Amino acid sequence: MLKLLRRTGNRLGPIRCFAATTALAILVSGCQSMDADVLASSAAPPEISGPAAGAIAGDMVSRLAEQIGQGKATVALKQDGSPFGQALKAALKGWGYAVVTDQKTDGGAAIVPLAYVIVPYEGQVLARLSTSSIELGRAYTVTTSGATPASALSLMRRG
Repeated sequence: MLKLLRRTGNRLGPIRCFAATTALAILVSGCQSMDADVLASSAAPPEISGPAAGAIAGDMVSRLAEQIGQGKATVALKQDGSPFGQALKAALKGWGYAVVTDQKTDGGAAIVPLAYVIVPYEGQVLARLSTSSIELGRAYTVTTSGATPASALSLMRRG
């Protein structure tokens, strides 16, 4: 009878064990969150033609200029060597932005890190430009002679 009333060992009850496991999982999941200051790597498929890449880059940069001001910053462009990356660099320069690709500047100008992603999807391409404070996105219909917007502009502000 005394053995039934006496606790044996340091066993946690099932509820305490569940609570401890849940608390540990919550703490560890906080370590897995993505850093908001780090941009994704730039990526665009090489099969997008030069005219289409130029049309998409021109439209996206004009929308970017509306958000951050025309030519008021140095853009640190993360490139992947695709035709779109080259067209984007040319469009940025055309809008008056200084563009650096090696991530080094003289230190006097405001630097806006910029990354892009182009993804083919159901006969269209989805284009996204990302900075540390905004993301622009839009779908385009691509033809051999260029590209036309197929959706409204999507704008997301951070912070």
